Amino acid sequence: MSEEKRGFFARLRDGLSKTRANIVHGIDSVFSGFSSIDEAFYEELEEVLIMGDLGVGATEEILDRLRRQVKEQGIRKPEDCRQLLTDSIKEQMHVGETAYDFEQEQSVVFVIGVNGVGKTTSVGKLAGMLKAQGRRVLIAAADTFRAAAGEQLSEWANRAGVDVIGGREGSDPSSVIFDAVNAAKARHIDVLLCDTAGRLHNKKNLMEELKKMNRILDREFPGAHRENLVVLDGTTGQNALVQAREFAKVTDLTGIILTKMDGTAKGGIAVAVQSELGIPVKYIGVGERMEDLQKFDADQFVNALFDRKEEEEGGRIEEP
Repeated sequence: MSEEKRGFFARLRDGLSKTRANIVHGIDSVFSGFSSIDEAFYEELEEVLIMGDLGVGATEEILDRLRRQVKEQGIRKPEDCRQLLTDSIKEQMHVGETAYDFEQEQSVVFVIGVNGVGKTTSVGKLAGMLKAQGRRVLIAAADTFRAAAGEQLSEWANRAGVDVIGGREGSDPSSVIFDAVNAAKARHIDVLLCDTAGRLHNKKNLMEELKKMNRILDREFPGAHRENLVVLDGTTGQNALVQAREFAKVTDLTGIILTKMDGTAKGGIAVAVQSELGIPVKYIGVGERMEDLQKFDADQFVNALFDRKEEEEGGRIEEP
């Protein structure tokens, strides 16, 4: 494991400490409080997982899988099915093999979300990540509503070493998208990252603006791979799920960027959003630095959640 990834795992494990207290301690009490696996055991486990923000749908799927495996393997003691539970949570969260194909193709990445979730910083960090992979990246600064949004994005773009196409404050964001697409084609850009204004999912006019920008991208750049990422704040728990559902009504969401996972007690939402919406968490953020946004790794996340250490050789896992 690289030093950068090892450092990220350590920060993720530290950041999930409050979630761990919220979920894992509850799970421990269930496993230690029952001497046999019965309906009361499953009900207690269900309550702990739902209270830990894993969501009703994800919890039911996790427990259905656990029940089936317990029965198939003839397991009788709660402690003997602990590993099955963690494996079941991992299974819920695995990202498909083609999830990151857009990074290697000519792509347009449309980044949306409500105000204050870390959208602009996520765009900057993504730009840095893609640039480090040798991709030619351009940013469209289509947030023309928020004062100083362009300056903030330009600062991140400078750190990432990529160019920005922007417009004046208050100008039509769709015109910025149009200009950026033409620049991307002329410069043979690999990935066009589109930052959009933070919008409340219940503001109809702003959601219509999203549809308009999507239409321009479809018309002007039909050959490009389309990636629509919604940025969700991990600290908001179930409210993040509500936001994602609303954005899914106006945009074909392909992935989730989950931010502010350092220090939240609601980290279980990472499981819920993927299960309830059928949309994978593709990136996860645990801090403000460029390297604090990484591709989502289900095994790494669940190991961090259950506070397991990763050994250097072969990526093996050992209990702390």
